[in-house]
Amino acid sequence: MTETNTAALLTQLRTLHQLTHAETQVAETRIAQARTEAVRKELTRNAENCRVRAVAIEEAIRELGGLPDVVGPVLGRATTAVKSLAEQAQPFDEALLGDLALEHQLLDRARYVKALATADGNSSIVSLADKLIKAHSATVEWLTTVIAEEALGGPAALRRTPLQAAAGVAVRLVNTPVTWSSRGLDRAIDVARSTRPRIESILTRGAHAGDVAAKTLGATRDSALETAERVSRREGADSTAEALHRVRTASGVLTADELPIEDYDTLNVGSAVAAVKELTEASDIRAVVAYEEAHKNRHGVVSAAQTRLAAIAQEVLS
Repeated sequence: MTETNTAALLTQLRTLHQLTHAETQVAETRIAQARTEAVRKELTRNAENCRVRAVAIEEAIRELGGLPDVVGPVLGRATTAVKSLAEQAQPFDEALLGDLALEHQLLDRARYVKALATADGNSSIVSLADKLIKAHSATVEWLTTVIAEEALGGPAALRRTPLQAAAGVAVRLVNTPVTWSSRGLDRAIDVARSTRPRIESILTRGAHAGDVAAKTLGATRDSALETAERVSRREGADSTAEALHRVRTASGVLTADELPIEDYDTLNVGSAVAAVKELTEASDIRAVVAYEEAHKNRHGVVSAAQTRLAAIAQEVLS
């Protein structure tokens, strides 16, 4: 192997070493966001595998006569910690796209390392590169599916943190405002005044569906949201009613009769899982998961729903 090729390999391996430490910290951060125990175990295993890969890369660096970068990984961990804090103020999908960008960089560099090692006949590093390529390809596929699940409305394998959820709502409100007509709002207020005084004050303070939804949450949010949705539909404000219905769905405050599975409350875990597997619309799965998590919170049902959505997401991506 020429000195030039050795230097190139060492440079790439040191970079992979730093990025793998960052990947480890990202995986550890995401463990707390796992929606199900199965996902939590998968992320925990992935974090451990990251540490194993970091050791293997370090050994490869020493094999080439180099010394692992000690400062780089420390700085990488510090950078990742800052990133983890910063991403709490950004929408969830942006945080996931950042994770995916990291995995793509790891994958591309692993492929480059394999090419360099192949050119010089270094079979041990070729073997290491193959393992890295396989691992990062699987993670890229998994993250791509999670992002697709998020695009379909969830439930994704990872939960948003409260700050990420708030950031996402803010972005949606800015980019897709749903407004009432002034006439429809006036009539909605008239109807609400005779039924629920609380709704009157809410409706008079907000022309946007997001404002209505946010202010109705609380001790009486279930009936308040339901009334607001019903008033909106009665007054012809269909887009507003749909926005309110989405809020009710995401909050798990739909009634059992509104779920896409008949007699849902009477089903045991096995029957509920079987019914979830028959669902074909992401919105239906989202409704069931939100309701389940807000009521019985049976992990087997939630896990089955997440798995079903992952299958739908993969169909979308294929």
